[in-house]
Amino acid sequence: MRVMIVGGDGYCGFATAMYLSKRGHEVAILDSLIRRHWDNELGIESLTPISSTGKRLQRWYELTGKRIPFYMGDACNYPFLVNAVREFGPDAIVHFGEQRAAPFSMIDREHAVLTQVNNVVGTLNLLYAIRDECPDCHLVKLGTMGEYGTPNIDIEEGYITVEYKGRKDTLPYPKQPGSFYHLSKVHDSHNIMFACRIWDLRATDLNQGVVYGVHTAETLEMEDEVLVNRLDYDETFGTVLNRFCIQAAVGHPLTVYGKGGQTRGFIDIRDTVRCIEIAVDNPAPKGKMQVFNQITEQFSVLQLAEKVVEAGKALGIRAEINHVDNPRIEAEEHYYNAAHTRLLDLGLQPHFLSESLLDSLLNVAIHYKDRVDPAHIKPVTTWSVGRISG
Repeated sequence: MRVMIVGGDGYCGFATAMYLSKRGHEVAILDSLIRRHWDNELGIESLTPISSTGKRLQRWYELTGKRIPFYMGDACNYPFLVNAVREFGPDAIVHFGEQRAAPFSMIDREHAVLTQVNNVVGTLNLLYAIRDECPDCHLVKLGTMGEYGTPNIDIEEGYITVEYKGRKDTLPYPKQPGSFYHLSKVHDSHNIMFACRIWDLRATDLNQGVVYGVHTAETLEMEDEVLVNRLDYDETFGTVLNRFCIQAAVGHPLTVYGKGGQTRGFIDIRDTVRCIEIAVDNPAPKGKMQVFNQITEQFSVLQLAEKVVEAGKALGIRAEINHVDNPRIEAEEHYYNAAHTRLLDLGLQPHFLSESLLDSLLNVAIHYKDRVDPAHIKPVTTWSVGRISG
């Protein structure tokens, strides 16, 4: 198929672009490179050195003979977006092109507004571009498990059947987002569902859990640093397991927020790219938004920290756990059980969190540990007052 990846320069986006290109799809990337600008704004950078987009794509062509066109621009700029969609003519659009960090959205009013405008307007523009230029195109939207929050009942995949006063209906699962970022994703879900219903579009919303890992089959096979994926360790963009491994590698205590009982769904980056392929290959019916919960396992924050401590011992790392004041407003002990069978039914064969994966992550962290700035490890953004230092 012809697949356009919006946000294709990012952590999940570039890995997906290589994965789909290697498997024979005609892939194009659309990205404004704003993520690199935010790194500069916050004075942070990936643990792994990231080459320019042009250099990455040129190296991919040299190694595989496959070209990935690059449309540089902002999805919030509708004339640019619609022209790119018209020129490329996608069968599917994979949408990663959003500000994806809860802490970033909680820094202050400006960052909350930026997050919601960027995310909601960009998605609305995509819906209009699909309606006007390629109405049979399938939108694959990266959502988040954070839309659901932590309800005291099982989390279903997008929809829940309820019976009330003798009547029954299937409705969107209630949302309890935990940040302005997660709220933007809820707005997206509602807008996509509405657009599918009124314009007869088709969409898949992938409610992804917390992603970990750096390597996919492509980066391992190519063994080329130009293609290496980014690995964030700062409190704004770094996800918890990646952060713990990097903290352990540099001898910093693992920063467990509060009691550490916060439980979430997790997924390996290798499974992320496979899930995207499954979604692209299994489009929703016209007029429908189907929802898959894109996770493979559930862990508490403290469980992950303990796993990193144990894995570090084999490498001679004596990691310690430090419970720090939780900067977020969230339940630290709660029920959590999320359904995630639909992608498995469609062929996903998960990579479960293992000692070998942790060993690989720790070794990457050790290799690049001289690039770590300890000032960016501790949390500096609180949900109550925003950024408090730095």
